[in-house]
Amino acid sequence: MKTELPSKNRAEFLKILKSRFEKNMMRHEGLTWKKIADRLNAAPNKLWSLYEMEKSGGEPDVVGEDKKSGKYIFFDCVAESPKERRSLCYDKEAWDSRKEHKPKGNARDMAALMGADLLSEDQYRQLQSLGEFDTKTSSWINTPAAIRKLGGALFCDRRFNTVFVYHNGAESYYASRGFRTVLFV
Repeated sequence: MKTELPSKNRAEFLKILKSRFEKNMMRHEGLTWKKIADRLNAAPNKLWSLYEMEKSGGEPDVVGEDKKSGKYIFFDCVAESPKERRSLCYDKEAWDSRKEHKPKGNARDMAALMGADLLSEDQYRQLQSLGEFDTKTSSWINTPAAIRKLGGALFCDRRFNTVFVYHNGAESYYASRGFRTVLFV
């Protein structure tokens, strides 16, 4: 599978990311676009992953820098769970368990195909500290192995100005539930 953007798309996509970065400075105070652009240009596979996040409606943006690794952290920052990533069960095991009315796919595999991962609960809460997200939708999040082993999976949303974490059977899927991703660059 090709994981590098053609040069004609690269410059245009970097402009989109730069514009989003400049419009949303409250998400990444203290960071400069030049350093981020340099890092993206040095990691074409990461730029490709961000492009895949963008293509599926995620509107990725920088939300910080990991203090240990020095990597920049990108989250999907679209207001509602990305439209192209909804109506999915949690993972392949859940998808395989459905005998009928299977969804088009699953969140974990779709995220992996983009080269990204589902947000953790802590990352989801960090996102919500930057604005109001998922006020009409919900998003699957990385689920602890002990919960998944019992057939469950976790998802979050924001209602009543509060972030809620819920559980559901991993094989469930809804038109208003998708997933958000994280990427370290």
